Amino acid sequence: MGKIGAISAARDAASAAGWPLADDLRAEFGHVSTWVFDLDNTLYPADCGIWPLIDQRITLFLADLFGMDCQSARALHQHYYLRHGTTLRGLVEEDIDEAERFLEFVHDIDRSMLKPNPALAREVARLPGRKLIFTNGSRNHAILTARQLGLDGLFEDAFDIMAAGLTPKPEEAAYDAFFRRYSVDPGKAAMFEDVAKNLVVPRARGMKTILVTPKPGQDDHRQAHDRPDPLVAASLADVVTDDLGVLLRRLNDALG
Repeated sequence: MGKIGAISAARDAASAAGWPLADDLRAEFGHVSTWVFDLDNTLYPADCGIWPLIDQRITLFLADLFGMDCQSARALHQHYYLRHGTTLRGLVEEDIDEAERFLEFVHDIDRSMLKPNPALAREVARLPGRKLIFTNGSRNHAILTARQLGLDGLFEDAFDIMAAGLTPKPEEAAYDAFFRRYSVDPGKAAMFEDVAKNLVVPRARGMKTILVTPKPGQDDHRQAHDRPDPLVAASLADVVTDDLGVLLRRLNDALG
């Protein structure tokens, strides 16, 4: 097979696998100079067991705070999440000043089940421009988790719920605070997220949007309403991937 035939075969294989072609990636992302990553269930897979630990500690925190049994605390946790986007925001809306203690408690977890991901680290490092984490969790959680994954030192900073004035994604004010803090031009930025609704504002502001999903058959410990509907995902994401590392490799190869 000649060189032209090999290139054509590679393009056909990528297309058949559902991957964007290199020319398409270059056209879509060639202008991007700031790469923004969600943390939980985005930089690590949704089946790794980290999120259930955090979820459990949120329930324990509420049980202790309000003196209720765990079943009632779990129901309150779900109520806050559905109504306010995060449990912490629910506490804020009820004028309960426990933000710092809440974040410290719920993120005090064992991260040892997270294995370093050198392939992902290599591709994050290759991205041209700035790299930032934007999380509804705490900055310390982002730093410790990135370190456990072997991504330590690859990100300029981690923007957290405290920096956002306790306003979580998908609220517009959270993104505005992020853009101001780092002087980010959304028209030259890309956002990687596992929750489709968190891509609404970025897409409206001109960011390129990437939805990271579990692989077929992979356990998904997220809330049911955070799991993407394919039609919604298609309307909000420029690219949908179940393998962040492979997508970044293809992206870097296209941009290189």
